[in-house]
Amino acid sequence: MLVAAAVCPCPPLLVPDVAAGAAPELAAARAACTDALGVLAAARPDRLVVVGPAEQSGRGSHPEGTRGSFRGFGVDLAVRLGGNGNGDGRADSGEASERELPPSIAVAAWLLERTGWSDAPIEGLGVGEPLEAERCIQTGRDIVARADRVALLVMGDASACRTLKAPGYLDERAAPFDAEVARALGAADVAAVKALDAELAYELKASGRAPWQVLAGAAEGADLGGALLYEDAPYGVGYVVATWS
Repeated sequence: MLVAAAVCPCPPLLVPDVAAGAAPELAAARAACTDALGVLAAARPDRLVVVGPAEQSGRGSHPEGTRGSFRGFGVDLAVRLGGNGNGDGRADSGEASERELPPSIAVAAWLLERTGWSDAPIEGLGVGEPLEAERCIQTGRDIVARADRVALLVMGDASACRTLKAPGYLDERAAPFDAEVARALGAADVAAVKALDAELAYELKASGRAPWQVLAGAAEGADLGGALLYEDAPYGVGYVVATWS
């Protein structure tokens, strides 16, 4: 069963080495993510599953120890899901693993390393577009059926169309969409998260829609309460941090 969940944004800019001089702009988001991971640890799960958007369609699993890096963003920084790759955060000099973490789960791995996560075994699951809502929801049900006490770290961004300079330019539908996302995630409103419009989310470049609906499936019957820890749209992209416990 699901005992807790944390929802966090997944821009590589969350990692200070990637953000460089702009790092202070997301300091409040980082602090909220740290608080959210504390809620997961306090729930004492048997297993932590990290769910994040991936470029490929469908689903892809990433076992504990899978490596990722931020080389694609111009930074020689490596991470490992469930442990630091070589103790100093620098990218390994050897060949990259056959299947690296997608960027969203690499950001999660960085957050977990930063907070020293050692409370439960970890696995990762990348979900890609287009993965229809019902498959996402069933995936969540399947996840929580595998252990008595499961926690989820759910990575994903809201719309990327909040301003003229946003990656997806300005779309007047973005602000209302993001407001409903923040409300639903902050209230642990399972029905509302299930009902998010997948087509609209895709048009607004909201990478979190599929991971959030995995969470909704996992949370069925868990009767968890929600808390909204952060909501803002720096760079014209909606970022939300919330906890379900």
